[in-house]
Amino acid sequence: MHTQRFRYTWQLTVVVLMSWLLAGCGINNIPRYDEQVKAAWSQVENQYQRRADLIPNLVETVKGFARQEQETLTAVVEARAKATSIQVDASTLDDPQKLQQFQQAQNQLTGALSRLMAVSERYPELKSNQNFLALQSQLEGTENRIAVARRDFIAAVERYNTEIRTFPGRIWHKVMYSDMPIRENFEATAENAEQAPQVQFQ
Repeated sequence: MHTQRFRYTWQLTVVVLMSWLLAGCGINNIPRYDEQVKAAWSQVENQYQRRADLIPNLVETVKGFARQEQETLTAVVEARAKATSIQVDASTLDDPQKLQQFQQAQNQLTGALSRLMAVSERYPELKSNQNFLALQSQLEGTENRIAVARRDFIAAVERYNTEIRTFPGRIWHKVMYSDMPIRENFEATAENAEQAPQVQFQ
């Protein structure tokens, strides 16, 4: 009886010690960093959705002042429809083709918005309209939020990818998390992508 109790205590001590050692050696880093990547991606999607939600009001405001700019207005509406029709969530982050398709649709929308904003230069009364100015300011803020969300996503992917490619994360990835792939990151897919879209016209 005494031997069994001693053996049980010894086994419990070994289990507790092993759990403590494993927790301290990064065994949980890979799933933790993967969740951070997914959370960062959700924030990117959230900001793109915010931009998409602003566009109908912006288009209607411009339409009231610049009806002859129908081609530009149609391009924005079509680009928004295409961008919002491509659904990419955390479960498809490891599909580079789907991610690139999503990026291209967002880039097309950014280009169409830039052309729409350029239209306002030809209509002084539009440039001074309070609704337009408010929407322009919100759009500008949203573009900044998109940039921050993308930066955070890039950092989260870098942390995750580095963890599974370096020691000791590489060992844990091979032994326990081999089903978790290297994550794709954002790439500049548009011409002159390093240049921010112009949304200020004061």
